[in-house]
Amino acid sequence: QVQLVESGGGLVQPGGSLRLSCVASRRIFSSLRMGWFRQAPGKEREFVAAVSRNTITRDYGESVKGRFTISRDNAKNTVYLQMNSLKPEDTAVYYCAGDSSGKFDYWGQGTQVTVSS
Repeated sequence: QVQLVESGGGLVQPGGSLRLSCVASRRIFSSLRMGWFRQAPGKEREFVAAVSRNTITRDYGESVKGRFTISRDNAKNTVYLQMNSLKPEDTAVYYCAGDSSGKFDYWGQGTQVTVSS
C-alpha cells in the first residue's frame, strides 16, 4: 500500500499562483505514473494532469493547459503541480493519485484550493 499526502493548498486571488506537493510513503513511487485530479462542489472529479515514471510524458486537462505544470522528483518521492494564472473556476479539492497498473489506484486525501478575491 502507498500513502499519498498532499500539501500546498490555500486561498489565492485570481491571477495568482500556488504549488501543490504530494509525497509518497514508499520508494515504489518511482514506478508509478502520477497524476492530479480535482473535484469542485456539485461536480464530477476532473483530470488535471499526469506525468510518466520517467517524466518524459506529461498530459494535461484542456482547462489547465498552458497554466499548470506537473513535475516529479523521484529521489524525494514527490510530485508537484505548479498552478499559475489561477481562476475562480479552479477552486476545488485537489487530489494526488498513483497509477501502478494502468489505472489510478492510489489516492491522497486532497487539499483545498480556493481562488477568490
